[in-house]
Amino acid sequence: MFFLLASNPFLQAYTESDLLGKLIFIGLIALSIITWSVFVHKLWITRKVKKESLTFRKAFFEQKQNPLEIHYETNGAKGTSRPNPECPNAFSIIYEVIKTKTNELLDKNQKLAPQALKKNNTQLGYLSASDVALLDAAAESAIATLTKYLDKNLYLLSTVVTLAPFLGLLGTVWGILITFSGMQTDMGAASNQVVLGGLSLALTTTVLGLVNAIPAVISYNYLKNSVHDFDSEMSRFANDVLSSIELHYRKVD
Repeated sequence: MFFLLASNPFLQAYTESDLLGKLIFIGLIALSIITWSVFVHKLWITRKVKKESLTFRKAFFEQKQNPLEIHYETNGAKGTSRPNPECPNAFSIIYEVIKTKTNELLDKNQKLAPQALKKNNTQLGYLSASDVALLDAAAESAIATLTKYLDKNLYLLSTVVTLAPFLGLLGTVWGILITFSGMQTDMGAASNQVVLGGLSLALTTTVLGLVNAIPAVISYNYLKNSVHDFDSEMSRFANDVLSSIELHYRKVD
């Protein structure tokens, strides 16, 4: 085991480098940890959110005859479950926002209706075109909030994409400087050791920079595209809810 570790070029480059070289290695390792931690965590969250949301969408379409009386079964119990702040049920949140706003508008219209009823027998529980527009705005606001939550911390991946190659390049330049400095001193075996250590630092930091940047850019693009697709799914679901509510409560012209 010790022989395998000793023959590792990255470990050798680290042990033979100076303080700045070691700090560059530590920085690159830290960026790698950040990349994989953010990717795994956000991948788990997005998949969990999608799974829960699709379950709620199925429940909604099964009960859409009464769009304001949807019962969602979760963990074996009916009704609204205790929300998970880390993995929210996006479709459930959108539905609750629309439902709450719809009930507020229906109550308002019902209170204002009696005097008008005496004149033209207007229907009591209704939503006007402006009310439907308000519901659409409320749904869009909820979708924007959820999208922002799913995008949270993705900037770390884009930062790694930019920073890792530059940090690797810094190690490359520093290693080359060490190499030229060692060649100028002309100290025999000691000079050769310095030159080899500088070249090792230059090459390994370049490799580590690319090894960090490549997974980071793939992770960032995958998660960003996944969030974008789910944003479209949330918009479609909101339109389905609004269409169902409008069908039941839209004022007849």
